Amino acid sequence: MTPENKQTLNTSGTSGRRLQFDWSWVSNNGGVIALIVILAFNVIVTPNFLNPQTLFVNISQVATIAIVAVGMTLVIATGGIDLSVGAVMALAGAMAPLIFTSPFAEANPQVGLVLSIVVPVLVALLCGAFNGFMVSYLNVQPIVATLIFFISGRGIALVLTNGNLQTFTNPEFSYLGTGKILGFPFQGYLVLLIAVVVWWVVNQTVFGRQLLAVGGNEKAARLSGVPVKRVKIGAYVICAGLSGMAGLIVVAINSASDAARIGNLMELDAIAAAVVGGALLQGGKAPIFGAILGAVIIQLVKYTLLANGVADEVALIAKAGIIVTAVYLQQARKE
Repeated sequence: MTPENKQTLNTSGTSGRRLQFDWSWVSNNGGVIALIVILAFNVIVTPNFLNPQTLFVNISQVATIAIVAVGMTLVIATGGIDLSVGAVMALAGAMAPLIFTSPFAEANPQVGLVLSIVVPVLVALLCGAFNGFMVSYLNVQPIVATLIFFISGRGIALVLTNGNLQTFTNPEFSYLGTGKILGFPFQGYLVLLIAVVVWWVVNQTVFGRQLLAVGGNEKAARLSGVPVKRVKIGAYVICAGLSGMAGLIVVAINSASDAARIGNLMELDAIAAAVVGGALLQGGKAPIFGAILGAVIIQLVKYTLLANGVADEVALIAKAGIIVTAVYLQQARKE
């Protein structure tokens, strides 16, 4: 072969490599790409998408998804799942008005306000401890253990409220859902604060390293001295506590509590956000800010469909499709 032919062959081979598309880059950055595509579509097609009011509405709607998704990410990182987050939201949301409208709270409004936030969150933490105990000590499969409270939690909330819609006027409590700081919704700051704190816990503390070790290889973690049971319980407790806070925000936004509707299908949104954000269903990975990104994508998909006249039922199908796509991309990365 002549030197000229060799030069031609090398150039051809180099060109072939340059023309080859790197699909792994797409799978590794699928969430960011999806967000850019959705934003571009809305800017071009959806009326008033760039209106500040639209931004505030989406922040209010995405806040609850993001908060629950952060907790769900921790549970998934242990190799588990939590189907009870919506029921915990309903229970916490039902308790708050009962507390601050009680005779004691009316006589002591400041104490009543504090109790209406603290007590529901504490109850939510107890729900998470129950789920974690079932999974860790009784060895019940996570999907079955959390299904118990998925069914009973909302029933307890309905019993507490006699199945009635609770409406109220309490500006101090409603600040959780309608307040603004420097013109920006309070929930946005709360989501960022929660994300930063949980990210720090996962990446800078012993508990965070143990959490990822349990999800990565539970048997090896146990042999290494990791308190597997306590770590799992901790993940479920944090997830339930964040779910309780999300339930309070929903009630504060609406100035009403409907135990039958609060947190309805939040399990789907939270799991979808966590998976889209990069959480591995087999465990071992907890991308906290990825969960926030996933929540934004889920909310924008819902908003895009509704703003363009598509029925809400179609949004459920779209979210299911997002989960399937995210799982497929995860599998593609593994292969």
